[in-house]
Amino acid sequence: MDNKNLLVTIDGDIAIVKFNRPQVLNALNTETILELERVLDELTTKPDVRVIILSGEGKAFVAGADILEMSKYSSMEARVFAQNGHRVLSKLENIDKPVIAAINGFALGGGCEIALACDIRILSDNAKIGQPEVNLGIIPGFGGTQRLARLCGAGIAKELIYTGDMIDAQEALRIGLANKVVPADKLIDAAKEMAKKILNKGPLAIRMTKTVINHGLDSNLETAKELEIETFALCFSTGEPKDGMTAFLEKRKASWMK
Repeated sequence: MDNKNLLVTIDGDIAIVKFNRPQVLNALNTETILELERVLDELTTKPDVRVIILSGEGKAFVAGADILEMSKYSSMEARVFAQNGHRVLSKLENIDKPVIAAINGFALGGGCEIALACDIRILSDNAKIGQPEVNLGIIPGFGGTQRLARLCGAGIAKELIYTGDMIDAQEALRIGLANKVVPADKLIDAAKEMAKKILNKGPLAIRMTKTVINHGLDSNLETAKELEIETFALCFSTGEPKDGMTAFLEKRKASWMK
């Protein structure tokens, strides 16, 4: 992959994607957003890549949108910018591979919104996260008003967005915005450890689980339960349950286990 603003490393079944504009704390400009889209599209076509880790180079995960670029927008240009962000983060949210955000340093504005679109968020103990857009006279534009409320509840989302407060990793853990907090020098190792744990589970089961959870969150409970029933049954049309259950009964590893 020939990229300007992202570093992509394939480590066996794991793709590590790092935002690479450290001179501006990995601020998101249009070029970076569209590059992320291309990378996601490419990773979608790679069945051998089963887990993605997203992180940042330098002192930040992503410190927000590129304010220099954004300051020149007309209303129509702002709309296109937000549409691009929503489209790309929807791809990130719905890619058929688990995505772990390994959040180093600042994850503000668009950086927080990227983290919210990931499946799991691991924060370094020196990370700072928040939605400070109101300080600039705007609102979150890449899904922050919606995903943050769904993840942490409307009250927490309103407090963070109304105040523009930047919170530390332990507070993010307390409110459910972080899955875990680890020492900064152990961040990528912790993300890889979790990725390897996921890789030892049924590949189709993981993909189906992600789909059912994501779609279920946007449905009423009865519809979501029916989706779970149908997807549970669909598992048995593949060879994976037979492999996994036979291996369990025979006290051996399933074919997908390392």
